[in-house]
Amino acid sequence: MTPKTAAACPLALIVAMDGSSSVDAREHALQLQGLALALQDPEVVDAISAVGGIWFSSFEWSGRYQQVIQVDWSFLDGAESAKAAADKLARSRRGFNEFPTALGYALGYAAVHLNKAPEKCARQVIDVAGDGVNNEGFGPASAYHAFPFEGIVVNGLAIKGAKPDPVAYYRHSVIRGPGSFVEVASGFDDYADAMKRKLLREVGTSYYTELQPGTAGHDLR
Repeated sequence: MTPKTAAACPLALIVAMDGSSSVDAREHALQLQGLALALQDPEVVDAISAVGGIWFSSFEWSGRYQQVIQVDWSFLDGAESAKAAADKLARSRRGFNEFPTALGYALGYAAVHLNKAPEKCARQVIDVAGDGVNNEGFGPASAYHAFPFEGIVVNGLAIKGAKPDPVAYYRHSVIRGPGSFVEVASGFDDYADAMKRKLLREVGTSYYTELQPGTAGHDLR
């Protein structure tokens, strides 16, 4: 299905998945499986259907120039299209495993990719997930000044466990735009549940689950 009007395109969403060297093979598999499961969760499918469908894409990121599309722009409007996207995730292979965490470059790539969406949707959201802070190249603040982020909200999925604390870093330096927030995964085993909570909140219907206090942000960088 391809939406015909702006009303049928409430959201264009990109998920940017961490593939840096701090993520081992098992953890990377848990991310892929977690996103696939979250996309096919009945509550998520119902929420997406309730708003008329969304444009969705995902990519893996790590170093400065190591970004790999997993699912190119696809219109999700129900169980069948959600399963098709999940199947593409299941078939995707890890692009790199030896590069550091170039978060600013990942955000820049996401902004450019978001501007290639088939339609200009009412909301444009980047989901960036990771288990660490930027340690390669320019950081998020520089990306927000250098790339086309007007009208784009950036939310984070921070995976706890590393030092420096990725949760505090994502809240302070990564999220951007009105209503932006950080969803927290207690570890990679919690990734699927955290992603489900995040997708429900981002789709923006009455389906989303109870939110943890103190996770919303209003960073207008």
